[in-house]
Amino acid sequence: MTAPPLPSPFRLALRGLILIGVFVVVGLVLRAMEDGAFLNAGWIDTEVRSRGLSGYLLFVGAGAVFTAFGLPRQVVCFLGGYAYGFIAGMVVALTATVLGCGIAFLFARFMGRDLISHRLPRRLRRADGFIAAHPFSLTLLIRLLPVGSNLATNLVAGLSSAALVPFLTASALGHLPQTLVFSLIGSGINVDPEARISLGIVLFAVSMAIGAYLYNRFRRNGAFGAAIDALVGNGKNTGENGIPAVVEPDAAVDRQPD
Repeated sequence: MTAPPLPSPFRLALRGLILIGVFVVVGLVLRAMEDGAFLNAGWIDTEVRSRGLSGYLLFVGAGAVFTAFGLPRQVVCFLGGYAYGFIAGMVVALTATVLGCGIAFLFARFMGRDLISHRLPRRLRRADGFIAAHPFSLTLLIRLLPVGSNLATNLVAGLSSAALVPFLTASALGHLPQTLVFSLIGSGINVDPEARISLGIVLFAVSMAIGAYLYNRFRRNGAFGAAIDALVGNGKNTGENGIPAVVEPDAAVDRQPD
């Protein structure tokens, strides 16, 4: 088997510059958060709330960067509700969250997809094929499960063969329940505690019902376990060198699209 072609020197140099830029941005964000000058109530009051369209764009951009680095998206949802009220806050917070998912996805796709695509062991190739065949359903299932890492899911999806649009669409739907709840809390709307509890129960029940349906749809597929392990960043079922392994018997990948 012939070795895969190496990236061009220009592409490698560009990757290096992007990586340096990411480290710089991470440092600036952490420094701003440490100084209390970023994504807090004071920042919302002085830099966002009264600035019209530019304030919306600033909030969405800052929230996207925040969530792209794997920081808690619930903070963005709460502050969205605080800045713009329940409905508008939910919209801008969800927009920022989905953009953050897209940034991390595209970062992984550009930086590493071509480097690993020809080097995956057989089981991970099957998992990659499963993710590519069911990007919407599998992403929605992962988003509805209260496990795993949002950042790990975004990066692994970017390294896989998954298409961007169904990944982002499923991410938006999967993140919607928590975005709704935290934006409502941040808006300060005086909601009866029983109503809040009822809303939480309904959203949890709907999420679990959808998750159970998707899980039962795919669980007999041999590549499903490896795909789930990879997307949630779970190292429980791993093979050599920490590579996720499948514990179910081998089975052909179901390539019927979502």
